Amino acid sequence: MTGTLPQVHAEVVCLGESMVTFLPSRPGPLADVPSFDRTIGGAESNVACALAAAGHRVRWISRVGADGFGDHLVRSVAAYGVDTSGVRRDPDRPTGVYFRTATDRATDAHEVVYYRAGSAASAMSPENMAPEDLWSGTLLHLSGITAALSDDCLALMRALTARVPGRPLVSFDVNHRPNLWRDPSGVRVLLDLARGADVVFVGEDEAAAAWGLHGAEAIRAALPEPRTLVIKRGAAGATVYTREPESEPEPDPESSAPGAVPGASAYGRGPGRTAEAGPDAGPGGRTATAASAYGRDTVVSVPALRVEVVAPVGAGDAFAAGFLSATLRGLPAAARLRHGHLMAAAALTVPGDLGAPPARADADRLAGLDDGAWGRLRLGPGWTEATEQEVRTP
Repeated sequence: MTGTLPQVHAEVVCLGESMVTFLPSRPGPLADVPSFDRTIGGAESNVACALAAAGHRVRWISRVGADGFGDHLVRSVAAYGVDTSGVRRDPDRPTGVYFRTATDRATDAHEVVYYRAGSAASAMSPENMAPEDLWSGTLLHLSGITAALSDDCLALMRALTARVPGRPLVSFDVNHRPNLWRDPSGVRVLLDLARGADVVFVGEDEAAAAWGLHGAEAIRAALPEPRTLVIKRGAAGATVYTREPESEPEPDPESSAPGAVPGASAYGRGPGRTAEAGPDAGPGGRTATAASAYGRDTVVSVPALRVEVVAPVGAGDAFAAGFLSATLRGLPAAARLRHGHLMAAAALTVPGDLGAPPARADADRLAGLDDGAWGRLRLGPGWTEATEQEVRTP
């Protein structure tokens, strides 16, 4: 994965597997569901579709089978305005598919059945994915799901998160899926990959389950390298650490081994950090500063919205898309988090993975509300199609 950065044709390139998704026609266990509706789903293609729908120039790069499901996937993603010219067709491997129940993924009643082993996307590797395609955008978005698909996919992810000259800005969503990993080493692999990215998204629950890290400060201590670290805290909201580099410290040989936490002999202990109260961030929450060996962070937190949830699947991908959209537009940290929450609310209020984002003007208006009005927002199904008067902020 070497080469020079080609002329930029897209703002964002998203790499990863997308699958044909079958949603149940009614609630209940899969054994009792009589029929399913066909749609599409995949973390990286979800981000691509949401960003394109929000008005950005986006490419999705992947491999699909030379089959009808592959045709459906490519057409469906392209229908959002995504450039799919970098998708390769594999005549020997199928397109992945999966079935799921209508229940929340976090509940015991939730069922997901994947048919993706040996899929076309699992054959992605540094040898068959061209750098000129992957480096053709200002930002390259990846997720930890790809690393779990195969050894070849993991090699590709390691190459793309290596800090080499000329690479684009790299965004990485941890997306820890324990059932996809064939051995427990996946949790350490995800940490390695995140350390190589410039922008990282991780849930507090993911960090606790995968790395035994509890709380935003412990996560940042374990991941000091990314200049931007977004920690999703569920109903509590989200926190972003943004670092202005002072100097890059010399790596500790003991902590430079694969999977090691920089400056730590065990999870949760990293370079010494100090925090001090900062001024109010304006619309969006509170800000603070925190110092480490890697530089000084600005830390901003924004509460989540109150949403009438239809289905929780795809909300994390939508949040990443909203945050990245606002980042590409040069908006401040609090606005980036608010746009992430708004895009997530669009996904939460539809049954599938992808919800239509609000018009940019409407999103900007809502993201610019004062803290009190933001806290009073109530969003339900159909809210993105509402007029300014219909989205109430009592």
